[in-house]
Amino acid sequence: MTRLAALLGLELPLLQAGMGAVAGPALCAEVSLAGAGGTLALYKEAPERAARLVREVAAVAGGRPFGVNVVPEVSGPDRCLAQLRAVLPVLPGNGFVTSFGLPAADAVHAVRAAGRPLVVQVGTPDDADAALALGVSVLVLQGTEAGGHLLGGQPVGSLLAAVRDRHPDAVLAVAGGIATGADLADAVARGADGALAGTVFVPVAESTAHPRFKRRVVEAVAEDTLVTSLFDIGWPDRPHRVLRNSLTTGAERGRAAFIATTRVDDRAYPVPRYSAAAPGATTTGRVEEMAMYCGRSCARVTAAHPAGVTVARIRREYETARALPTGPHPRTPPAPHRTQER
Repeated sequence: MTRLAALLGLELPLLQAGMGAVAGPALCAEVSLAGAGGTLALYKEAPERAARLVREVAAVAGGRPFGVNVVPEVSGPDRCLAQLRAVLPVLPGNGFVTSFGLPAADAVHAVRAAGRPLVVQVGTPDDADAALALGVSVLVLQGTEAGGHLLGGQPVGSLLAAVRDRHPDAVLAVAGGIATGADLADAVARGADGALAGTVFVPVAESTAHPRFKRRVVEAVAEDTLVTSLFDIGWPDRPHRVLRNSLTTGAERGRAAFIATTRVDDRAYPVPRYSAAAPGATTTGRVEEMAMYCGRSCARVTAAHPAGVTVARIRREYETARALPTGPHPRTPPAPHRTQER
């Protein structure tokens, strides 16, 4: 039992990333039912719909803890706060909140006032300092190996070492390079309290990613990914790791055009070329030209099993790896009582 697992009530110290177009109610619920930390992506959802989605998860999650994910720099601070105010009253008592990037102080206050753990993902030691100063419960340290938008420029190992040195008692998870139980065990051995994984959950049965997106992740190796700034419409000024496609290999930026359509609640939304949106199950059109976020761990993602099977496999591998005799590892501090983090 690591401090991350104890704090959030998990059987396995693993969080599923709250990925837009991927992490809907079904994926969130199944990951939590399997003993890990399922997370529902709120992204740009309207507050009313966000609350409805939380109710859907709660109806099938069997009382297991699960989280909601906000992205303040995309939704904007006002919508982020409105999302939280809508979902916190319907989020079960053992639920938690995750934030991609630093949230505003009023968002932090809303989560803390509701008595929920706040998990914040950062990419630099300075942002780690700032997040802990806000009173967050858990830091997720994102390395450049991760898929999706990148919050910093350090590999995950050096980032973990730097932040652990500054904050020896903080509850730290890592993101980037986690696809197997051995990856998770290695992160814990290096001083993390757990990990967050995204790429491994993209192709699972309950993911709402487009079938072509799922297939490409399963078929990919690390060298099929690259960091670019091309997909900036709707999320500017943030580099991102994606799978290579015709746009990433083009010598010049293509002309502006709508290339696809995504449907949400029977309403169609056009997708422009170079949009930050990933292709979901309801997307039609030139899906192959869209951003398919994928981390370097894709080389160890070789099948599209149900989420429960994937979590069970990671759990077996983790327990096996932790049982193997190894050299000395950094000592994991004792788990704090959850109420200390509120």
